[in-house]
Amino acid sequence: MLVEQNPSPGTAPPSRPSRFARLAGWSTRHRWWALLSWLVVLVAVSVGAQAVGADYRDDVSLPGTESQRALDTLRERSPQAAGSTVQIVVADPDGLRTPENEGRVEGMLAQVRALPSVADVRSPFRDPGALNGDGTVGYATVTLDGETADVPAQDVRELVDTARQIDGDGLRVEVGGDAVVAGEEGGGGPAEGLGLLAALVILVLLFGSVLAAGLPIVIAVFAVGTAMGLVALASHVATVASYTTPLMVLVGLGVGIDYALLLFSRYRGELLAGATGEQATRRAVDTAGRTVLFAGTTVILALLGLVVLGLGSLQGVAVAVALTVATTMVAALVLLPALLAVLSRRIERAVRRRAERGRHDGARWAAWSTFVQRRPWTAALLALVALLALAAPVLGMRLGIADPGNGDPAKTSRQAYDLLARGFGPGFNGPLVVVVDASDAAGADPRAAAERARPVLAGTPGVAGVSTPFPTADGRTATMVVFPDAKPQDARTADLVRRLRADVLPPLRADSGAAFLVGGTTAATVDFSAAVAERLPLFVAVVVGLSSLLLVLVFRSLLIPVKAAVLNLLSVGAALGVVTLVFQQGFLADVLGVQPGPIEAFVPVLIFAIAFGLSMDYEIFLLARMHEHWEQHHDAPAAIRHGVATTGRIVTAAAAIMVVVFGSFLFDPGRMLKQFGLGLAVAVLVDALVIRCLIVPAVMQLFGRWAWWLPAPLARRLPRVALEHR
Repeated sequence: MLVEQNPSPGTAPPSRPSRFARLAGWSTRHRWWALLSWLVVLVAVSVGAQAVGADYRDDVSLPGTESQRALDTLRERSPQAAGSTVQIVVADPDGLRTPENEGRVEGMLAQVRALPSVADVRSPFRDPGALNGDGTVGYATVTLDGETADVPAQDVRELVDTARQIDGDGLRVEVGGDAVVAGEEGGGGPAEGLGLLAALVILVLLFGSVLAAGLPIVIAVFAVGTAMGLVALASHVATVASYTTPLMVLVGLGVGIDYALLLFSRYRGELLAGATGEQATRRAVDTAGRTVLFAGTTVILALLGLVVLGLGSLQGVAVAVALTVATTMVAALVLLPALLAVLSRRIERAVRRRAERGRHDGARWAAWSTFVQRRPWTAALLALVALLALAAPVLGMRLGIADPGNGDPAKTSRQAYDLLARGFGPGFNGPLVVVVDASDAAGADPRAAAERARPVLAGTPGVAGVSTPFPTADGRTATMVVFPDAKPQDARTADLVRRLRADVLPPLRADSGAAFLVGGTTAATVDFSAAVAERLPLFVAVVVGLSSLLLVLVFRSLLIPVKAAVLNLLSVGAALGVVTLVFQQGFLADVLGVQPGPIEAFVPVLIFAIAFGLSMDYEIFLLARMHEHWEQHHDAPAAIRHGVATTGRIVTAAAAIMVVVFGSFLFDPGRMLKQFGLGLAVAVLVDALVIRCLIVPAVMQLFGRWAWWLPAPLARRLPRVALEHR
């Protein structure tokens, strides 16, 4: 990202090389051994992952929540009822109750019963309430022998193909359910290839050489490939979500290219200052390598901060992405010096051909910094107003989990969703499962309690209908299905869940002695969103606190960590504001091919962790150059100009690379990855262009010498962690 273009010549090397310089020397001397070793590791983990496969599972359990207790009760008392279900939706505008239609549907259901992973099938002609009022839409309920994550995707696809083979001649057949949605998501899109191609173009324009431009991409691909193989193997012993791999690619390519670019740019600057290839490599690793280490550490700390949320599905993702960032750091510090040693002569020629442009760019960035420093209040206030305007939609953000109603209209799961909503009402796609448990109440009859509760539930505002109670085989539990009158993602449905739990069911529990638990996918979504919102302040405090402490140690300042925390929060807020504007409020939704709906509950916390860490990267890269100049000359305005001049060209190029890599995921078919891609692209763009090029120089000018102030008692007690080796 940020790097010195014209390092100060004539600095005497230390008498004893630092660990970073020794690492660079080892990689340079043992270049072929280093490259071959990494290649062997990459091939070994990739072959191993291919041989045993991955065991990704979406763990959405939330111990202690009511929806989880309802699910656990069903698993214990009626395992079959706790299995995932699929709806085979049939429709005929002339009516389904004809001998021909019944024969075709029953014949198809007989074939479905014989398929693997199918535990039970209920015909629409035998199941009360499975046909709508005019008999034009109906559904068969297929119960699978496990939950969605445990059912092989191939079995689900076979079920869909078997059901849809009778589609035609006036009879329409569509298949819906969580398992079907998961099976449709398979292939992925062209995001990774587009991102890499765009990054290569930017790097070629930056360095004027395909060879030089290819080095950061090679480093990123090696690092991401290794991390992906390791996580695939780890998925057999730990819970790793199914969306982890594309997220690893998204982050790994961005930071991998970035860190390699930082080191290579410092190497380039050292060459232009007269150093030999080996000297340039050692100095680059000894300076920019330290920055990479501390910057990557901030990203890892931010990601591991997700552990405090206590959400199993996010903890595995956080560890996997943190591993990816760690792997890219190691690759940048070990592989890049080895590659530079192998290709040193050809790279040196390319660097010297492109040298003149770099000098002109440094002068232009110094002039820009001077312009901003002359008008610090204007630059800071205008930029802050713009960021606050972008962040404003966050105040109306509604968390949830997308359902087939937000999916591609061409997919069968979306078609089934629309048919059920048309035939049975919008709330039919988000039923609430009310579990009546009498196991802890002596003499209580769960079925009788459910029967008494049924009219009360049916008369509750927001309820469209209630099914008859279904007792379990042991007689200790009964279940009812409550259908809201609003679609699953509607705020009214979430309000209904809370109202049932707080106002409607407690009196029924007191009268009958039985426990009433509201569960089901819709209730679980409400619980998950509430858990994230409740624990988010602690998560933010942990991440901001640890990152600020790191900045205090590195830059020996109190004001700089406060400034960094506030500005990084603003950049993340702006990113989440844009995500809310597009995915929830529908701005440019048609252009991007998305359906308006809630923001995925886990997306904001992941975007916060990743974007906050990356923002700290930029902060460290820029301030490292300012701090180096301040330590040498104690001239605050000159230090600001030096930092911007020596890093401006690289930070804009690095930001452009990360924006195109992240933005390319808008071409991914998955709604969740589109949200990640847009959020991270906006965060990087805002951070690089608005914060680093406008607000930071302006605020640092206003701070003056106080920017580098640390109380003497605190300075004596804190350990000194330097980015510059002396």
